[in-house]
Amino acid sequence: QVQLVESGGGLGQAGGSLRLSCAASGRTVSSYAMGWVRQAPGKGREFVAGIIRSGTTYYANSVKGRFTISRDNDKNTVYLQMNSLKPEDTAVYYCVGDPDSGGGYSPNNYDYWGQGTQVTVSS
Repeated sequence: QVQLVESGGGLGQAGGSLRLSCAASGRTVSSYAMGWVRQAPGKGREFVAGIIRSGTTYYANSVKGRFTISRDNDKNTVYLQMNSLKPEDTAVYYCVGDPDSGGGYSPNNYDYWGQGTQVTVSS
């Protein structure tokens, strides 16, 4: 059974940085596609960033150049480094995993979900 536990959310300032962590158990993070999905108040889920088994990363246009996804295989943890934060980045951020295929840009592709961590960016 795969479990994903996020940490590192909180309050940030516009232009500032935050780093989210996702500790995985039950399966090594390098053995399946993982990513981050967010949901702002009153909005649908939005794909943010993904990393596939090969280590290739990909991003939503809204965060490209500002956010970086990475993983530490020894710690079995995936990270999301968020720089140049904007108020529109305010959302609950979920760590997600896709065990069967290559991940992708649709949140529906991901079967594993963490409990979410709140990120609030003030202007």
